[in-house]
Amino acid sequence: MTAPDPETQAVLEELIRDDIVERIWCHDPSVWRDDKADQGEITNRLGWLTAPGDMRSEIAALEEFGGELKTAGARHAVLLGMGGSSLCPEVLRAGFGSSDGFPELIVLDSTVPEAIAAVEAAIDPPKTIFIVSSKSGTTTEVHSFYQHFRSLMARSDLAAPGRHFVAVTDPGSVLEGIAREQGFRAFFNADANVGGRYSAYTHFGIVPAAIIGLDLDRLLSRGEAAAALSGAALLAGENAGARLGAELGANYRAGRDKLTFITSPRLTSFGLWAEQLLAESTGKNGRGILPIAGEPAAAPECYGDDRVFAYLRLKGDDNVAADAHVERLKKAGHVVIDRPLADIYDLGSEFYYWEFATAIVGAILGVHPFDQPNVQESKDATNRVLDAYKENGALPVAEPGSFEDLLADTPSGGYLAIMAYIYQTDATDTALDSLQRLILEKRKIPTTLGYGPRFLHSTGQLHKGGKPNGAFLQLVQPEAEATPIPGQPFGFDVLVAAQSLGDMDSLLSRGRPVARIELGADPAADIKRLEEFV
Repeated sequence: MTAPDPETQAVLEELIRDDIVERIWCHDPSVWRDDKADQGEITNRLGWLTAPGDMRSEIAALEEFGGELKTAGARHAVLLGMGGSSLCPEVLRAGFGSSDGFPELIVLDSTVPEAIAAVEAAIDPPKTIFIVSSKSGTTTEVHSFYQHFRSLMARSDLAAPGRHFVAVTDPGSVLEGIAREQGFRAFFNADANVGGRYSAYTHFGIVPAAIIGLDLDRLLSRGEAAAALSGAALLAGENAGARLGAELGANYRAGRDKLTFITSPRLTSFGLWAEQLLAESTGKNGRGILPIAGEPAAAPECYGDDRVFAYLRLKGDDNVAADAHVERLKKAGHVVIDRPLADIYDLGSEFYYWEFATAIVGAILGVHPFDQPNVQESKDATNRVLDAYKENGALPVAEPGSFEDLLADTPSGGYLAIMAYIYQTDATDTALDSLQRLILEKRKIPTTLGYGPRFLHSTGQLHKGGKPNGAFLQLVQPEAEATPIPGQPFGFDVLVAAQSLGDMDSLLSRGRPVARIELGADPAADIKRLEEFV
């Protein structure tokens, strides 16, 4: 390792003085909390420390299961999940793809009806496996996905519809009971002592990896190596995971509280995974690192001194544009944390390093990195809207906001969160990218972008519990047709609307500036028209 800068060195010396690394490996909850009420939860959330090695005993069975699906002729594997159960598989899907003959992975983590219709259009039901992925088994979105696709499979004249479903869940969960009762092909119990966003090396990440034919030994070996290089026997200055955490913590203390990810093309989805990890873990008690993933590149002068950049560079990928951007940033004096990957399996190392670093950051910031109180707050707000709908048969009417006023109300040193409760397409991606770039170049305002409701299980925690320096733009689109959810008096159109309304109520209750814009039949064109206000 190169010598750390003075700011990082000072933090490393604190970590050494307080035995932080050794205490983390000893499962000492006082690293983060002295409160006895919190300590029990922390102690029960540290299984991720040894997860890469713990999963080694599962390799043979999981690879046999993946081979069984390949032999059976499965063409698609549709993962039904949210947040921690969907983001690692999405990184694997985008980074690796599927090995020859193995199913193509589709990740569904959107309740927007068009997203569900797109999955239906892409698959051949008799040749499809659904991975129902939820720790508790009660996640509203995942349960709704399952009910919908179970109904679809039942209508497809299959002899045993349940054989097309696989569950990944905690032992004894509601979902495990459903899997047993309804004849799932298999169910896998993940380690209950690992929280969702730290679960890359548990069954939540490794079962999808096996189904698409990845080399599990190679993937887990990289994680084990990273765990060894983050071990208790290494002083913080020599410890790769702690060193990354110290860099992030030192930059936060220096006022650089916005971490912008720059990645090689094959690693683009990594930013979404790291975004959840950092935002949910650190965004509380009025503190937190704001992760910014997928923001379009701009000239160095467009960025303030509240930024730090992380560059994940995959050797052999098309890195020409990213290399040039990073070089310009460095020459302009911006801080860049270089994260080189020798090959795609080095993702197995990066998952672990960032998990360990996030635990270190929690200690530096003085926050409990394993809870997410404000995520539950949004869920409760959504349920209140749905209860009102069940009683009245109508959703509340929300007042539209002014985008121009919202830009003016964005706090100094803050950020603008674009929250798009719409179907993600190439056209909407292009329009939103253009809007973000214009806001950055003309207003010098950092922007985050999240498609709803995915981000509610990610940056949604930081939006409410982090620094009160955000402004929030909701983009919504009334649905022309309802997509039913079996067993519910509402469809996915109502569910996604309730999620946006509940989130808005939660933000407004905390005094956050919010504008809600209804888009029409051509959402990309409507997004483009917002540029005139920038």
